[in-house]
Amino acid sequence: MPEGWQWDGTLFRGSAAHYERGRLPYAPGFAGAVAGALGWDGRGRVLDVGCGPGTVTLDLAPFFTEAVGLDPDEDMLGEAGRRADRLGVSGVRWVTGRAEDLPAGLGEFRAVVFAQSFHWTDRDRVAAAVFGMLAPGGAFVHVGDLKDPPAGATPLPLPVPPYEGIAELVRRHLGPVRRAGQGTLPHGTPGREDLVLARAGFEGFARLVVPAGQVVERTEDDVVSWVFSCSFSAPHLFGDRLGDFERDLRALLRRTSADGFAEHVPPTGVMTWRRPG
Repeated sequence: MPEGWQWDGTLFRGSAAHYERGRLPYAPGFAGAVAGALGWDGRGRVLDVGCGPGTVTLDLAPFFTEAVGLDPDEDMLGEAGRRADRLGVSGVRWVTGRAEDLPAGLGEFRAVVFAQSFHWTDRDRVAAAVFGMLAPGGAFVHVGDLKDPPAGATPLPLPVPPYEGIAELVRRHLGPVRRAGQGTLPHGTPGREDLVLARAGFEGFARLVVPAGQVVERTEDDVVSWVFSCSFSAPHLFGDRLGDFERDLRALLRRTSADGFAEHVPPTGVMTWRRPG
């Protein structure tokens, strides 16, 4: 868990409706690439911890008998259920709860996945719980965008969203220290998952990078949704000044480009550890 910060239920309040539109996708085919690397073949169960609106849960579901998505935010799980219905994905169930509630009577799994969510948890406690929930040889899977990816080969037809300007605008409205729920992150979020998982007894670290680089065009509304999908700029943080912030944000985006934006989909980085056996 981030130093100097305590979890509360407002971490992503109001963000669920913005996720699908605002967030860039993971690398196309990443779920199949991970399944191939780890030998997933349609048997067993997978647990996605901090599943949000089910993005990764639904991608992984075809490689297992059952997929379970766990998240403390009811709105996120509502979005996940609607997305599953829309995509016609079966064999998935959604459970309200925190990672710290594990094992929560959920049973044994072949894989437990954290997609950009492990850093929000009491990591030593959660890693120990996951170790006990995995079948021998089962995998702890950490999924995220690759940091500092190489420049995309395809030229962009439009400007990249002004991320530095957006960050400065958020600071102007919310203060210089990053917000998260009712607290702040004075020291950012923690890393060194390898040390945490070694303490829990995991072995056999492996890393997989799934390439991407496809060009995605983004409208002004898409970028606004990205901002509101983030914990540091979730809608509730602005209180009765939300309308003022959105007005300033849209003005910044229009000054940058009246015709929209474009980005390269970043590669997906996957780190895995095994329960011995």
